[in-house]
Amino acid sequence: MEGEPKKNMGQVIQEDGRYPVEAFGFLHEALNRAAKTIYGDDAPTGGRRHVTGQQLCHSLRELAVERWGMLAPTVLSKWNVNATIDFGNMVYLLIENDLMKKADEDSIEDFRDVYDFDEAFAVEEDFEVTE
Repeated sequence: MEGEPKKNMGQVIQEDGRYPVEAFGFLHEALNRAAKTIYGDDAPTGGRRHVTGQQLCHSLRELAVERWGMLAPTVLSKWNVNATIDFGNMVYLLIENDLMKKADEDSIEDFRDVYDFDEAFAVEEDFEVTE
């Protein structure tokens, strides 16, 4: 049937090999977070709940900082995620394998250079070290 996944997500991720399954789990969590931010508590769970690439990237950043703080870039780097386009590569891998849907106006370019990782994950040092 057209539009039905030919492979499960685990197979797609393993065959692609660029990003580990944990990165896709994190992507899913951030997608849910972005949908809740946009749609509130009434966010549809089974139906259409579109978020833009930029919205998803910002949700991913917020979740990473909340979860790992100053270690966020280290964790993401271990997953081969070093720029916002990597989030786009993950999303479009799922789209190409009919595991996610996109709107006609969506493009992988929506994920390019949404923010600079060094700046986005910079830790503000608001304490003084005294001897």
